[in-house]
Amino acid sequence: MLKDSAALRANEQLMMERHKTRASGLTISDENVVNPATTVLKPGTRNRGPSTGERNQGLENHLFQEFLSYLQFERGLADNTIASYRRDLMQFGRFLQQQGINAEEVDLSQIRVFLQPLADGAGKVAMASLARKLSVLKSFYRFLSREGLALDNPTEDLLSVKRNHKLPTVLNLGETRLLLSHVVGGRSRLRNTAIVELLYSAGLRVSELTGLRISDIDLEGGYVRCLGKGSKERVIPVGEPALMAVRRYLERERQQFSLKIKDDHLFLNRFGRRLSRQTIHKLVTESAHRAALTKTVTPHTLRHSFATHLLAGGADLRSVQEMLGHADISTTEIYTHLSRQKLREIYFNAHPRAKQKIEVESRARDF
Repeated sequence: MLKDSAALRANEQLMMERHKTRASGLTISDENVVNPATTVLKPGTRNRGPSTGERNQGLENHLFQEFLSYLQFERGLADNTIASYRRDLMQFGRFLQQQGINAEEVDLSQIRVFLQPLADGAGKVAMASLARKLSVLKSFYRFLSREGLALDNPTEDLLSVKRNHKLPTVLNLGETRLLLSHVVGGRSRLRNTAIVELLYSAGLRVSELTGLRISDIDLEGGYVRCLGKGSKERVIPVGEPALMAVRRYLERERQQFSLKIKDDHLFLNRFGRRLSRQTIHKLVTESAHRAALTKTVTPHTLRHSFATHLLAGGADLRSVQEMLGHADISTTEIYTHLSRQKLREIYFNAHPRAKQKIEVESRARDF
């Protein structure tokens, strides 16, 4: 077994960086440390030492970790957001390794080389994914520049990707009632009904619902408390049908875990563990299929429907923004477009002059 002196030097440098990182309260994974004692060369292979990309990989991971720690502990971003950003950075890190360059030395042309196949090449991704990847890189390099870890910001002159905001799928009132009356049953029928009722009644995200604890719902006061993105707490009123469904679930199904399981999450699986997001998604899609709904229905469809029905019923935009937990009201405004679209449909279906206009246009086309 051969010991690699270059690997030793790389290891020492990374250990020094780790010491600095730990001093600032951050951590770096042990998997980045090179162990020269276990570095084995194939017979006939020259001991050339690590390549530029290999030497820099530990440093790239270190910079990525510092940035992600900043997002998590200082910006307070949600775990799911951090996980998405980490995947994007790892993809960028693999590109840097292939190119044999450091993150601090990247220029605008190399950023474009990385993004081009994602925009219109073999690795093309959805516009929303491309916008997120560019946003991550812009944030990453702003962080490096601010912390003095990079001389220049190569993304400074890059324009953000313009996303085409599609109107979300929503259920009308009839479809919503149909879904709520066809929730899949089985041994967890009461739990499943409570989940779907609560998703629609409070407009919760799936991650918010799976994170609910028994103490978060006030059955007497009629509200639920949840932690949204960035660990921001909000309190949302809950309708009587949802409260009744949760009460039945707690009294008849959930209590079987009370003595045996210490987990105080509201919704548990049959093993007494917290439900996964995948389980909730499957529950909603199977219920929609059982109700013979033609639309693609996901848990987020119920959140969209919650907001749209509130606005259609006369709720003001600020109140809906607060109940949804949107940081920016422009995110909530998309539901006003849905409400206007629905009003337009009602107008053309109900107003006699609107019907007359349609008939005149139809006769004109016949000629």
